[in-house]
Amino acid sequence: MFPSIVVLAPLTRSRSYGNVPQPHAILYYSQRASKGGLLISEATGVSDTAQGYTDTPGIWTKEQVEAWKPIVNAVHAKGGFFICQIVHVGRVSNSGFQPNGQSPISSTDKPLQPQIGSSGIDVEEFTPPRRLRADEIPQIVNDFRLAARNAMEAGFDGVEIHGAHGYLIDQFLKDQVHDRTDQYGGSLENRCRFALDIVEALVNEIGAAEVGIRLSPFADYMESGDSNPKELGLYLANALNKYGILYCHMIEPRMKTVGEKCECPHSLVPMRKAFNGTFIAAGGFDMEDGNNAVAEDRADLIAFGRWFLANPDLPKRFELNAPLNKYIRDTFYTSDPVLGYTDYPFLDSTTRVSS
Repeated sequence: MFPSIVVLAPLTRSRSYGNVPQPHAILYYSQRASKGGLLISEATGVSDTAQGYTDTPGIWTKEQVEAWKPIVNAVHAKGGFFICQIVHVGRVSNSGFQPNGQSPISSTDKPLQPQIGSSGIDVEEFTPPRRLRADEIPQIVNDFRLAARNAMEAGFDGVEIHGAHGYLIDQFLKDQVHDRTDQYGGSLENRCRFALDIVEALVNEIGAAEVGIRLSPFADYMESGDSNPKELGLYLANALNKYGILYCHMIEPRMKTVGEKCECPHSLVPMRKAFNGTFIAAGGFDMEDGNNAVAEDRADLIAFGRWFLANPDLPKRFELNAPLNKYIRDTFYTSDPVLGYTDYPFLDSTTRVSS
């Protein structure tokens, strides 16, 4: 389905003021779109309780859906495919982001320790979460279902369920967070129930061919580690086959936390072999790594984050083996609508003008 093996990884950019996608995102995403290329949107909240960062987009209101439409149209005009990543952050939030200043919700009531923020200076504080009752969980599943329906109404080619990086789904999956004793806790099967309930709801709502999922079994981001990540990843890869979804997108074990790369002996190969659909790998890849992974059948597609952020024409640069712009970490999450967002140069500066 996707002729280009180079995928834009989902990247939070914190420029959706008031949780509404902005017109400057039209240029940002269309700059990175190319014929047959797949773009995955930044993490997009499924409800008013799903947010945990400043100015991240949502897709639970009519206004948000309408705001996404011209962005999606611009990607399609360049011949690209566009998937909307939908998320609930769970306990990675504080009462300031929550309706009526309530506590964030989670699989647990275990608080998250303060973390150094993306700036490397600020400390992010998290409000202790409220443990969801079992009878509330179907409503959260329904929030994902409605968000998926809204994404399709906005024109997206499908949705990616964000089941990685310590957010709500990961809080259910990982045994170092999870301390439930009901049907969503304890055994591996029970811990995966919430994630698979969401997959099933989305498949029923929009069709299996429009659903992907992102998972990070090996990561312990936001204190969400697992004692047996290989078993968890394999269980999920096999369980997903029942639904026939479009793809499974997994983070390499070397990315234990976001932005921190380490070489390690663990591998996604068992999950890749177990999963019957398209397999996308992400996590610290460069061109050579990515080419090798595809050549050795360790993945079908490779998602690039920081390099694609800094090189809007990344597929072309890879094709020509051209030098790459360096990324500027300081502007990853700033709110400026141009600086560090749409001002990275193309190989041929005339391309910028004509596009």
